[in-house]
Amino acid sequence: MLSLRWAKYKGAAWVAVLGLLTLSANTALAALSYTAQVTDNGLRYLVVNGEFETTDDLSKFVASIQISNTQAVTFNSPGGSVVKAMELGRLIRSLRLDTIQIRNMECASACSLAFMGGILRLAQPGSIGVHKSSFSEDPTLNVADAVSAIQQMTAIVIAYMTEMGVDPALLQLALTYNSDDIRYLSGSEMEKYHLTMTGTQPSAGQDPQRASMPPPNISPPVLPPTAPQPPGAQASLPPPAVEPPPSFTIPTAKNGRVQNYNGQAPLKAAPSSASRTLVTFMNGSPLTILDDTGKWFHVKVGNRVGYMFHSWVWVAEYGAGPYGTQFVQVKSFDNYAQTEQYVRGSPLPLTAFLASNGWFAITLDRTFDPDGAEALLTKLKASGSIPDDAIATWGNAFVRRVCCTGR
Repeated sequence: MLSLRWAKYKGAAWVAVLGLLTLSANTALAALSYTAQVTDNGLRYLVVNGEFETTDDLSKFVASIQISNTQAVTFNSPGGSVVKAMELGRLIRSLRLDTIQIRNMECASACSLAFMGGILRLAQPGSIGVHKSSFSEDPTLNVADAVSAIQQMTAIVIAYMTEMGVDPALLQLALTYNSDDIRYLSGSEMEKYHLTMTGTQPSAGQDPQRASMPPPNISPPVLPPTAPQPPGAQASLPPPAVEPPPSFTIPTAKNGRVQNYNGQAPLKAAPSSASRTLVTFMNGSPLTILDDTGKWFHVKVGNRVGYMFHSWVWVAEYGAGPYGTQFVQVKSFDNYAQTEQYVRGSPLPLTAFLASNGWFAITLDRTFDPDGAEALLTKLKASGSIPDDAIATWGNAFVRRVCCTGR
């Protein structure tokens, strides 16, 4: 697992690069081209120049990376094809590259999507611009086809942003600016939408708004031994923060509400699906949990007493997610070690919950309304970003979040 010390080392190195890059902002070419560069301290990066076109052959990008042994990518691009920009972003992610962006080089419109592919992402305030044309308008379409195309592309972009760990709310901001306008993001906005994430603090004299996110699991560099220093010459450093171990205690279920997929749930006479249905209650009906038989709750709903299956009941004491929202569950394990390894090793923003049966459920790190969960599930499966057996679920059995606040 990547150490915190190496994360800070790498982040600080790229923060320094932001101050060293002085490339001129030449007019972008009509098609993508790639220029390998290296800083004075040996950090290699590749400049992506030009406008994204649907005909761009990205195998040339891969070849440039392999030849130059590049560690990061930066952009000088006004945008272009949204689909091609996302394709490059996924390539950047698969190659485990970082992305950096400076103000005197342009990364606007669809280019912002390619930037999202970086493992560690750094950008100067005002260096990335967004607007409506990044995600929509095609003047060759009639009104009906345009509306359909916009809706479809919006869903695809939302799925991509989620896959890259960026808050899709950034899309809403972009859509408020017309194609003849541009909105350059501040440093705080980049952090707010997770376009960049703080993984290290810049050194003195550098812009405090430059940010990063933790890099992938790689081995730390081997540094030469330092000469011994006299007593008192080294400052005493506080011990690193240690993430407290998660609690696997399952609280007693006492109160809840009916929450089932078809909008209602039966109250059974006995803890068996074959038993007689006493009455059916609609979703949202409050209930008191009298006992837990293992798979069935003994409940009181109004003045009626009977049994409901665990998955039909949202339990107030569990508190994994707000009532009425769904999770996209991608995996489950019967032990915490595998759970933590899967979450921390995934390029997706994931979290894990202790379930009431003692297993661990891994989901995307936020909840969605039911329609949104199903739409996102379909898109992520189609892109191969999540397993085919992933599901949208109410998460009624999710007890608490247990992994991983240290991501």
